[in-house]
Amino acid sequence: MNKRIHAFYSGRVQGVGFRFTAESIAKGLGLTGWVKNLDAGNVEVVAEGDKDALEDFLERIKEYFSHYIRNMDLEWGEASGEFKDFGIEL
Repeated sequence: MNKRIHAFYSGRVQGVGFRFTAESIAKGLGLTGWVKNLDAGNVEVVAEGDKDALEDFLERIKEYFSHYIRNMDLEWGEASGEFKDFGIEL
């Protein structure tokens, strides 16, 4: 059963390649969803896939951007299956 994460990252997370790195990691793990910058300076991520892959995604993002992330709000849910791939939303 696939799961869904909805996360908000804050800190210095814009202008450091966060969206492109998140997209690359997600695609490599077979996740679907999107990542986008928000006007408030934080980044929003919605991703669906296997629970282990989602946990791996979160850990890789944390490791890669540990110097930039100040806080992360995370919500888990059931996957909707609405996404075909993972991309960057504008």
